[in-house]
Formats: sequence, C-alpha cells, structure tokens
Amino acid sequence: MISRLLVANRGEIARRVFRTCRALGIETVAVFADPDADAPHVAEADLAVRLPGDRPAGTYLDAGRVVAACRASGADAVHPGYGFLSENAEFARAVLAAGLVWVGPPPEAIAAMGSKIEAKRLMAAAGVPVLPSLDLAAPGEFPLLVKASAGGGGRGMRIVRGPEELAREVASARREAEAAFGDPAVFAEPLWERARHVEVQVLADAYGTVWTLGERECSVQRRHQKVVEECPSPGIAAEVRERLCEAARRAAAAIGYVGAGTVEFLVRGDRVAFLEMNTRLQVEHPVTELVHGVDLVRLQLEVAEGGALPAEPPRPSGHAVEVRLYAEDEHYLPQSGVLRRFEVEGDVRVDSGVESGSVVSPYYDAMLAKVIAHGASRAEAVRKLVTALRRARLHGLTTNRDLLLRILTHPDFAAGNTHTGFLDPDGPLAASAPEPTGPGELAGLAAALALAADNRRRAPVLGGLPSGWRNVRSQPRRTAFTTADGGTIDVVHDPLPAGVAVVSATPDRVVLERDGVRHAFAVARYEAGGPVYVDHAGGHAELTPLPRLPEPVEHVVPGSLLAPMPGSVLRVEVAPGDRVVKGQAVLVLEAMKMEHRITAPADGVVSGLHVEQGRQVEAGAVLAIIHEGES
Repeated sequence: MISRLLVANRGEIARRVFRTCRALGIETVAVFADPDADAPHVAEADLAVRLPGDRPAGTYLDAGRVVAACRASGADAVHPGYGFLSENAEFARAVLAAGLVWVGPPPEAIAAMGSKIEAKRLMAAAGVPVLPSLDLAAPGEFPLLVKASAGGGGRGMRIVRGPEELAREVASARREAEAAFGDPAVFAEPLWERARHVEVQVLADAYGTVWTLGERECSVQRRHQKVVEECPSPGIAAEVRERLCEAARRAAAAIGYVGAGTVEFLVRGDRVAFLEMNTRLQVEHPVTELVHGVDLVRLQLEVAEGGALPAEPPRPSGHAVEVRLYAEDEHYLPQSGVLRRFEVEGDVRVDSGVESGSVVSPYYDAMLAKVIAHGASRAEAVRKLVTALRRARLHGLTTNRDLLLRILTHPDFAAGNTHTGFLDPDGPLAASAPEPTGPGELAGLAAALALAADNRRRAPVLGGLPSGWRNVRSQPRRTAFTTADGGTIDVVHDPLPAGVAVVSATPDRVVLERDGVRHAFAVARYEAGGPVYVDHAGGHAELTPLPRLPEPVEHVVPGSLLAPMPGSVLRVEVAPGDRVVKGQAVLVLEAMKMEHRITAPADGVVSGLHVEQGRQVEAGAVLAIIHEGES
C-alpha cells in the first residue's frame, strides 16, 4: 500500500493528484523549483522539497534530484503527472530501482511509445491504422506536418506547405524538440487538414483487463495545442467509435500496457489514422471522469498497488466539455506577472494551478486552469461553461477567456462541426466577427463612480461631501480611461446619462438602474493609478484611468520592434542595413519552451539591432528598429 506519494510535477496536475490522495488518506510530497516556492501546490502538500538548480525550466527534469527528494521526504511512491518526466522511461526505471512504487506504465511500454517513429512501426504491426512517414529530404507531397519524435503538446511541430519552406521548418522543429525534450529527431507525415483530433482513454491492470473509456474530441487547437476538449465527440458515428476503441485496445495490448494512457487518432470522414500514444494521464482527463463517473487518479493508484479492474468499465452518462484557460493575449503570446484575482464559480469543476495573488512566471506553460462542465446534454454542459466564464473574475493578466467564449458560442461549435483548422486564420472562427467585449457605457460609468467613491473614502477632510462637489458647477464631471485593447473612452458621470440612476456606489460595488432595470457591477483596483476591473452579467472590462495632468513619457522610436514577452534571443536573422519585407523574420525569441518569430511590421531597412543571440530580454524591450521605405 502507498503511504506517502511524491508528485514529480507542479501546478495544476500536482494539486489534482493531491486531491485524490487526501481522499484516500495518502500523505503527499511536493517538489519545487525556486520560482514555485510560494505556489499553491507547494502549500497544499504535507511535505515539500526544493529542487536545486539555476535553470527553472529544467529543474523538474532532473531525475536524480527527484529520486533524492523521495529519499529525503520518506516518500514510497512517485506519480509523474503529465509533461516533464511522465514519459521518460529512464526516470521510471530509476524510481523502481530505488525501491519505490511507480504510478505509471512499465518502463518498457513508455520506451516503446517514446519514439513516435518506432511507435508507428509497432502500431502498424499490431494492425492499428497509421499515416505513412515521408522522406524529409524529398517528401514527394505537400502539405505535410513535421513532428518531434520524442515530443508532445505541440512542441517541435511545423506545417510545411511547399518545398521552399522545408529546410527552414525542419531546422526550427529540431531546435524546439531539442530544447523541450532533449532529442532533436523529427519526422514527417501527410497533413490531414480539417480532420478531427480524437483520442481514446485506456486503463489497464496487470492481469490483462483493458478498459476503453470512450473517446474525447480535441480538435479545437492553437499551435497544435488543445484548447477545448469534450466527451463524447459530437461528430463520431457509432461504427467509427467502435473502430477507434478497438484500435486503442490493440495498441495497449501490443506493448503490455498497465495504467492510464491515451491513444490519439486523426479522423476524417470514416478514415482513422493513429497519431501517438501518451503513456500517462492527459490534461483533458476530467471530461472522461465526469461522463463515466470515475476518478482516474484513484484508479491509477489502485492499479499501481496491484489492484485488479472490474471486467467492464462503467457506462457513460451525459456530456462534458473542458476549456483551457491560458494567460495569453489574442495572438497566443504568453503573459507573466501577478494574477491579482482568480475566481471562477458556478456548476463547473475548476482544476487550477493558481489562486488569487499567484505569480505566473515566464518559465512554464501559461495554462492557469481547466474549467469543466457536465450536463445531461452537450448543450447543457456548454451553457454551464459559458455562464461560468462570463461571470469569472480574472484580474491582473490578459487571458484567453474571450476566445473561449467565442468558440463556445459559435454556431459551428454548437453544431459539433469542429476540426483541427477551427482556429486557423481562414477557419470558421476567423470568418465570424467577435462580439464586442469592451466596457460598454454602464461599465465605464460604474468604474468612474467607484473611483469617485474611493476618493471620498480617502478624503482627509469633509469626507461626507459628494465627490467633485462645486458650489457653482461650470462643466460636467468626466473621467477618461484607456481600454485593454489600447482605445480610450471618456465617461461623463455628473450629470448622469439620461434614463440612468445610481442605486448605490461604493469603491467595490456599483448598482445602476437604466429604464427600470438594475445592473450590478463588481469593481476592483489593486494599486493607485492602476487598472480598474469591472465585472458584470454582460461581461468584463479592464480600464486604466488617464491622469488629468499626465507626466511626460518616454517616446519609442518609430519602427521599433518590442519584445512581446520576457524571453531569450534564440536567433537573430538580420543585420543592420539589411532590407526586409513585411512579415520577414527579424529574430526568434524562446519563451515558455516555445519559439516565437518576431517579424518586420512593414517593408524597410534594419537601422538598429539592440540584441544578440543568447541575451535575455524583458517584455517591452526594444529589439530592433525598422525604418520603412529606406534604401
């Protein structure tokens, strides 16, 4: 029996595993790198061990230090979570060699699926349908997809549409694969565009019982990383579902699989092709748990302790949908900083790695949480999820909440017409105009009134007078704000707009009545002069008050390329004096284990280059200057 479990991971998955351990009476051990010293997963564990190292992103990958942490803490078992060491066969062997219980599949099974190139050969031999592998030097067909052999999570993947792109994209994929997985090997397959990405959850014990717990639809992706997942798939026929499950059973049996895992497929019409097998728990496992009424972490632990599964899995009931809430902007660039408030409520499950006040560092994946809803029908689950996201209070960092709401409320999504190109520039979402997400008249008015109430509360004398009181009024009172998208609004709040009355106004809550309907606004500000966050039933707004007498500001030279995030300069592709065209790569930043191309905003000449390869830069730093139209 497991008595003390160490989770060799961080954030959301560590907290998820700890939750099940508490229910089972198992003591927990967290490990942490220095940036995570105050993270929620560290505070929640019974014991915590620091992993020394000066490379925060690589600290969790040091198998020797993790095993040493087990010895130091007295842990007798290790759960790897997902990512990091979860699919590292040598780590699994090191855990077993130390006499510890490994909560995962046999190392041989991990190794068999660790190389996607070798995995395809094994699956083909087992009768699982696979895509052909293409010659990287002369593929013979386009478009194709270059993939990291040892990878996952979208890292080391590149779409190539023509021979002129091949060498560049292969080299880029290899660099990213080496940085993320320590293995630069890549391969290529035909690209099935507009296909569905569907995966099957498997769970096997050591006595030959293999469960398949239905399928999950994971087609809505950006940068080959999943954004929305659901169970079951809304677009899979019963006959295709049975073929998927049978192929997944064959895959698990072919490698002697034990534990929880996922077999991933592409589905186009009635055609099915194996993608990969993830020999671990998946990020999106909660949708399967809610539909089948199981705790997959508990089952993992029971199997690791030698337990046997019942002959048949529980039958599914209802529908579940999950979204991944990221700290990222509209261009999918990750954000870092202090998450001032994180509150998501409603009839939903929230698996998060953060809480109000958490610091989101630039060293790890930018996912804040998974929000999951279950309902008797797909429409019910989606409605619960939409309501929870709209009412969530997310302050301090830009998130992808608005993108998630656009997806969930899109007619094609409602109809189940999703595919891997859903978020492409020419995909269904791009073809529809986004709903306005600005502050609206009343939200801006609420922000202005809350600021006025706060000023009166702080007034050292005559605090009972109305804010801005004048014996003789000469002009309306107004407050100007900048919006999150860089625009400005000018709010007149005395006199009030026609038809609007103030029911109550305090620094953190304003109730307005317009045409007989009351609207409540929650208002928050965390520092003087900082943004004002307004949340209400119709949406949310981030408004920064403009000073009446602004201080002089430092102007950025026209044509400056600014760092969109903290990161390391991976490669500089131009020199001073070079002519560039719009969209041409000027340099490449590495942040959160991903490569980000910084491109020229227009045709011009590189008149200044302020960085060099290997240099660390902060968000907003001037990287280069492009003078338009110069020769």
